[in-house]
Amino acid sequence: MKDILDAIQSQSATAADFAALPLPDSYRAITVHKDEAEMFAGLDTREKDPRKSLHLDHVPLPELGPGEALVAVMASSVNYNSVWTSIFEPVSTFSFLERYGRLSELTKRHDLPYHVIGSDLAGVVLRTGPGVNAWNPGDEVVAHCLSVELESSDGHNDTMLDPEQRIWGFETNFGGLAEIALVKSNQLMPKPDHLSWEEAASPGLVNSTAYRQLVSRNGAGMKQGDNVLIWGASGGLGSYATQFALAGGANPICVVSSPEKADICRSMGATAVIDRNAEGYKFWKDENTQDPREWKRFGSKIRELTGGEDIDIVFEHPGRETFGASVYVTRKGGTITTCASTSGYMHQYDNRYLWMSLKKIVGSHFANYREAWEANRLIAKGKIHPTLSKVYSLEETGQAAYDVHRNLHQGKVGVLALAPEEGLGVRDHEMRAEHLDAINRFRNV
Repeated sequence: MKDILDAIQSQSATAADFAALPLPDSYRAITVHKDEAEMFAGLDTREKDPRKSLHLDHVPLPELGPGEALVAVMASSVNYNSVWTSIFEPVSTFSFLERYGRLSELTKRHDLPYHVIGSDLAGVVLRTGPGVNAWNPGDEVVAHCLSVELESSDGHNDTMLDPEQRIWGFETNFGGLAEIALVKSNQLMPKPDHLSWEEAASPGLVNSTAYRQLVSRNGAGMKQGDNVLIWGASGGLGSYATQFALAGGANPICVVSSPEKADICRSMGATAVIDRNAEGYKFWKDENTQDPREWKRFGSKIRELTGGEDIDIVFEHPGRETFGASVYVTRKGGTITTCASTSGYMHQYDNRYLWMSLKKIVGSHFANYREAWEANRLIAKGKIHPTLSKVYSLEETGQAAYDVHRNLHQGKVGVLALAPEEGLGVRDHEMRAEHLDAINRFRNV
């Protein structure tokens, strides 16, 4: 690995130099183990500890197939899907690997007794397989996490509709929390030149997800002037939704859980911020009964902040805890876009407020290649900025996942893989200086 790192840091190595580098037989990677899938049986979700299930192992280098690339990973980051993998919820990811492994002789590589996880990376292409023409060894890249086969017609208008659509590093093996990753070449995008490796790695999954959910016509199709309710507006996903709303001329109404998180939203430019803990909202009377009076009180607070207007778009991701309130406060004809369900998958809401007011619920899941490319392009142009708050070493990934699981973090948390320290990989220092305060916004809290 030293020769690979030396070539990357030299900044003068050519494509031929990278192509000539010998590849190691094995590399370090963060894994979960199939024989430990029941280790947390009987425990509540909150009691499950990723530090116990995530391992730093040496794993064999996977075979490179057609249309694929091996990438030297300089940095990665932790997403909620890494947390779900680590606590084996809602199911063990080994069921995904088994299903993928039955697809073809080549995909059998993924069905292993260990799962290399991680759905983000920034790094350098080492090798490309047959049929790859757009990328070469030595290219500095980031990767989005959509893995598709596109052998069915279903996915050709929107690749997210491919029946064989999967999330790389979650539903496939050989993910980004490792020194080397295996990706399809159509996952690759140019690394933004003004960002360090860890900064460039952090937006991927959440930035693309927020773009599709809020901006794309496949999601809410946000327009100028829209009132957008954003749950967890300073978090890994919500922090990008807040930026997209502001950059697109919409009015974000940011819901957070502390004064510190409220301050972050204001520093991004948001003016309408609700600290839900300070306001004491309790949308559930007990485990089975919601409280419509709290929905109404919440709606009154929103109108107070919007000059009497209701919400055009709700950016939903907490799920069960908030969904009833989200449906209620949306204006007539408005849209609730939902991805994930970090507080529970079984949503309950009063359907009278949906059907009689002609509201729409739109399911949104990650992004297609075009949406991911556009989201990354906005990062590269300095229109949207990373929300990286803290960086861990590969050895500390378990602690990083624990912190995300317990919501002890702000924005996104990064993980250094091959990069020996933070701050490396910046190519455009002039542009970086122009945006430095915004790049460091989440670091300075």
